[in-house]
Amino acid sequence: MREIHINEIISAIREMCIEANYNLNDDIRGALESGLGREDSPIAKSVLGDILKNADIAREERVPICQDTGMAVVFMEIGQETAIVGGSLRDAVNEGVRQGYEDGWLRKSVVRDPIRRGNTGDNTPAVLHTEITDGDKIKISIAPKGFGSENMSAVKMLKPSDGIEGVIDFVTETAKRGGSNPCPPIVVGVGIGGTMEKAALMSKHALLRDIRESNPDRFYADLEQTLLEKINESGVGPQGLGGVTTALGVNVETYPTHIAGLPVAVNISCHVTRHLSRVI
Repeated sequence: MREIHINEIISAIREMCIEANYNLNDDIRGALESGLGREDSPIAKSVLGDILKNADIAREERVPICQDTGMAVVFMEIGQETAIVGGSLRDAVNEGVRQGYEDGWLRKSVVRDPIRRGNTGDNTPAVLHTEITDGDKIKISIAPKGFGSENMSAVKMLKPSDGIEGVIDFVTETAKRGGSNPCPPIVVGVGIGGTMEKAALMSKHALLRDIRESNPDRFYADLEQTLLEKINESGVGPQGLGGVTTALGVNVETYPTHIAGLPVAVNISCHVTRHLSRVI
């Protein structure tokens, strides 16, 4: 049994909060550059150019890519041969987020009550998802999620008879309905199957995957490509000002479901789509 002290977790999450908010991922940068090369619209080209320039400034000057530094969503794959020592895992995650948002001068956007509001002042608590896996390591993934895009997300309980066409229609309509609100070009996470909450969780988890990597199942890889093409045919374009680059990527995750159901969740992410993983 391998022991992992909570201080390692705190330190990793602190650093990941800062780095994820300062640095644009390579897959997103590559897709933005490809979009810039495809666009005919001068306005769309200008917007994509400004987005890339903004990312360069953020990296070089060590400042956030976007003023909305999000609510910290943390996924942890915990090897069953590990023992977390020194304190509470949840407290360690929140302490790492607190330190990261304080030390990185990141905006604190979390309120302590959904109705009565009241800012917590340190961007905690984080949203924590854990999974027990094989081995003696812990994989930590952090995805700071802004709500301009989160607010455009949706879940729908389709009927099995709706089939693949129903899935395509729901995903593309959800993406188009967002318009300029999620700061397109967007990345779209899709969860299909399971139950309502499982589909929603998969759609968020899908946003962690490098958009250059297709679903390993050819059927769903083809679906990802179909969805990407249909969303980009919408004409929403960069920042909603028109163009052929409405989405940079579509990632689909699936899970077995009930004979009477076809749950589908769509998690919309902005052009930044911050995510970072580390193994300890």
